[in-house]
Formats: sequence, C-alpha cells, structure tokens
Amino acid sequence: MTQPAVTELALPFVVRIERDTPPTRTDALEAAARAVLLMLTTDRVEWHGALAAWDGQRIRKVVRRARGAEWRRALTVDGLDVMHGSAELRVYPPVPVDDWPAELARLQVGGTNLEDPVPPPDVAAGTSLVLLSPLAEMTAGKAMAQAAHAAQLGFRSLRRRPRRKWQEAGFPLAVRDASERQWQAALRSGAPIVHDGGFTEVEPGTATAVFVA
Repeated sequence: MTQPAVTELALPFVVRIERDTPPTRTDALEAAARAVLLMLTTDRVEWHGALAAWDGQRIRKVVRRARGAEWRRALTVDGLDVMHGSAELRVYPPVPVDDWPAELARLQVGGTNLEDPVPPPDVAAGTSLVLLSPLAEMTAGKAMAQAAHAAQLGFRSLRRRPRRKWQEAGFPLAVRDASERQWQAALRSGAPIVHDGGFTEVEPGTATAVFVA
C-alpha cells in the first residue's frame, strides 16, 4: 500500500528591519536562537501538534524580513514576539513549506544583511554559546536560521535538569562568529553540529553552526 506523502513543515520567522533603524546582526542572531527555544517550550497547546510534527522532521526554518506596513501585517498572524536588544521578530507555529499565510508569503527571504557597528561583547562564563562557521559565507538571514538550528539541537542534547534550569532563566545565550581555532575545537569536542540541507546559500551537508553548552 502506498503511504500518504508527509507534509514538509517549516518554522517561519519574520524579523523587523526598518530602513533607518535596522537591528544589529548579533542581536538578530540571538533573537532567532531564543525564539525557537521559546516556541519549543510554549504553553500554547493548540500549537503542540504542529510543533511535534515539525520537530520530528528535518528542522527547516525560514527567515523573512519586513518593515512598515509589511511588519504591521505580519503582526496580525498569531505568533510569539521576541525582543532582544535592537532586534524585534515574530516566530510562528510551523506551516507547510509551500503554504504560508498570505500576510507572510510575499515577504522577502534572500539578501537579508545586517551589521554590527561595534564588536559584540565578550561572552560571560557559563553562557550557552552558538558558534557560526568561519568557513561558510552566509547572509544574516541565513545565519539566523542556522543559529536557531544550533540552539534547537543544543536544547535536545541537554539532560532534563539543565534544560529546565536554562528555560527557567529565559534561555540566555550568545551567538558569535567562530575563529578557525574555536571552530575546530568545537568540532572535536563532540558539540551538536548543524549540517545544512543546502536549500539556500551553502552546499548540502555544510557544517554551519555548533552549540556549546
């Protein structure tokens, strides 16, 4: 008997990028990483079925950008808001990859680039850390998705008690670009590694990010 096709799902993000007041790159990366953790632990029970189905597949995420009226329309779709420093985004429950809500479907995906006017601060000891590969060139939008992937894999990798403590603290974390030395050390450590599906920007299987507890 032929098995019914499984609907492939994606987790949608929309980041607010106003022309004159864009967020910094690091704030946007960290907001995306926290957003997926907040969605995975949400008490919105009506989303739990879709989240479980999505989390059981390859974990696809798509980051779109909006400003002005586009952003106001994006806010009419039910989701979770994340504010982090200069960054503001909304994450939505999973949707079929080819069937986004109309208010989000026309928003731009590719070419989302952001800058850090000054280098991000040193990471405090004991802070969960996502490192982005120095070997993979990615736009800020792509890097946001990869940081969120790494945070999700890190969350999965933790035992119940440290996972609960992290959640109770509000999921503090940092996202940084790794030096080649940091990157190789993280790979050798056995840290959870994101291998990208290759749908955009990088080749399939490219190691893009790691989670360091």
